[in-house]
Amino acid sequence: MRMRPNSLGSGKGRNRIVGGLLAWAAVAATIAPTATARADDAKPFRLCADPTNLPFSSDSPSQPGFYVEIGRALAQALGEPIAYDWYKSYFGKRTVRVTLLGKQCDAMIGLPRSEDFMGPAVIFSNSFAKEGYALVAARGLALGGVDDLKGRRVAVQYASTPQNLLATRDDIQKVTVLSPEEGMQALDQGKADVAFIWGPVAGWLNKTAYNDRYQIQLTEGEGLSWDAAIGFAKTSAELRDRVDAILPQLQGTIAGLAVKYGLPAGQPVRFGAAQAVPAGTTTGTGPGASVVQVANGVATEAKGDASALNAATVGAGKEIFNGTCAHCHGPDAIQSERKIDLRLLRHRYGDDMRDTFWKTVHDGRPAKGMPAWSEVFTDEQFDSIYSFLLTVQAESND
Repeated sequence: MRMRPNSLGSGKGRNRIVGGLLAWAAVAATIAPTATARADDAKPFRLCADPTNLPFSSDSPSQPGFYVEIGRALAQALGEPIAYDWYKSYFGKRTVRVTLLGKQCDAMIGLPRSEDFMGPAVIFSNSFAKEGYALVAARGLALGGVDDLKGRRVAVQYASTPQNLLATRDDIQKVTVLSPEEGMQALDQGKADVAFIWGPVAGWLNKTAYNDRYQIQLTEGEGLSWDAAIGFAKTSAELRDRVDAILPQLQGTIAGLAVKYGLPAGQPVRFGAAQAVPAGTTTGTGPGASVVQVANGVATEAKGDASALNAATVGAGKEIFNGTCAHCHGPDAIQSERKIDLRLLRHRYGDDMRDTFWKTVHDGRPAKGMPAWSEVFTDEQFDSIYSFLLTVQAESND
């Protein structure tokens, strides 16, 4: 109850009360450091994760995901509570910059353990799993390498390493799909004999949607697989070392979680290096124009919209797009749903294309599920995204 200013009374009674308050203040001063220490002890282990990225992560209590459950086990071993910062995006460099390097979390599980991935700003734990592309086929079909794919229809995701790898093999019929989900559908509908797609998603779908109907074999080779690790900001070396000390104790738990979420296991199938595909090439159809050539051509046709286009600007825009926008609009803006196919912007808006793009990314379209990005990206970054989108505009709307 709040006291009125005169409620302490006067004379000796007031002196006793004041003296008591001073004594309590002295006691509180001795307790405060202990309370603060306990608060510090309760500091959570903060992890960043995508809320809609099964089998890896989800904000669903019933299906939290492989990485989320590893995080829980780590926090328990560290003796700390856990807290999640959910960021709806694929784990690309842009996501890492905004979340991990933006100090929204202490660690991010599932980054590729490679110094080429944002080193030295990001440091890594020891690896805890191997992830990559996999061969999905009917059980019992022997697949020991690329030659076993001869004469078969193979579903490959557009612009992926498997598509590049098989691009020069005329004895293998490629069935191009835009996602692992489409690859599994092509297999299930008899449109493909084998799907060469992203293994973790294939395993999860096989377990949850196809009743373990298919065999899934992990592959290895350049660009096909890599070690998964936990990423930290370079200033968090002490936390990284604590996690590294714990990981060996969790290998049994991690192996059990891999089975739970259908991640491919076993001896991987070895493939040779994929042939490098020049920027701007439509994979599998022979050499194409470079990004610079395409950008310059589009700049001329776009009535000055892209007069300053250059390879660096387009490349920066493409990286941002694939790190954030691809979640809805497809990698490299390849999208089969016309309503969100950004390759049709010029056909829809003509000379108003740039103004429409600018208003949409700045203000968003909440009713259609498009958030506003003005608080996330700079105007220079929006310009680079727009420059990239100019390079992918379709010549017709057929």
